Amino acid sequence: MSVYVASLNSGSNGNCYYIGTAHDAVLIDAGISCKEILNRMRNLNLSIDKVRAVFISHEHIDHIKGVEVLSKRYEIPVYITPATLANSRTRPPDYLVRNFTAHEVVQLNEINILPFPKLHDAADPHSFVVTINGINVGVFTDIGAPCSHVTEYFRRCHAAFLEANYDDDMLANGKYPYHLRKRISSDVGHMSNAQAVELFQNHRSPDLSHIWLSHLSKDNNSHEVAMEAFRPHAGSVQVSIASRYCETEIFQPGSSASTTTTEQYKQISLFS
Repeated sequence: MSVYVASLNSGSNGNCYYIGTAHDAVLIDAGISCKEILNRMRNLNLSIDKVRAVFISHEHIDHIKGVEVLSKRYEIPVYITPATLANSRTRPPDYLVRNFTAHEVVQLNEINILPFPKLHDAADPHSFVVTINGINVGVFTDIGAPCSHVTEYFRRCHAAFLEANYDDDMLANGKYPYHLRKRISSDVGHMSNAQAVELFQNHRSPDLSHIWLSHLSKDNNSHEVAMEAFRPHAGSVQVSIASRYCETEIFQPGSSASTTTTEQYKQISLFS
């Protein structure tokens, strides 16, 4: 059974990640509008009819912006903790709201979703590892510091969205006021390029084949700077960027032909 992974958007302007099979899929966060989620899925020939649930990591607007409309329009369940829901500005229909518990697997047909707590300045922040047919795909963004939960679950991953939010020098010498620089670099803020490299070097699995550098700051990082930080350490791992402006191509962890273009999808008609 093949696994299909794509970022629909990654950054402070919105986050949304697609992980699924030919029959079922989940979204991790829905931080862009419902319209834009659908547009970007269509660009990849992905069908919203395959999406069985949206899992919400925390209540910040760049993770929940589109979830209420998406859930109502397509009757998609939303997995969210009570504290996150209470502190958010989103209200999916009550009958579509589901809770999840840290370290307890949620099974949706062929897909297992394992939530775990992390350090971030939110009410009850979680990240997720999604498992399909023995392939583990992690979403590790909005992390102030890589705690033991993050390192433990990162070690299990075959592919991962890994936050590389800022370059230390660009943040220190940039235009952000002191209080914002302090918040971003704190243990409940975001992970820097250097922290992401350290996590990658010290805790990656020998089975890790791909990472997407994710949630890059528009002002305190760049594609070139982030890639330059990782390039000397990548080895056989394929490293790419999850953009804040557009969707990525679809990736198949565990496949010899790992990246699948939209045209190839149309030819094999998996998502028609």
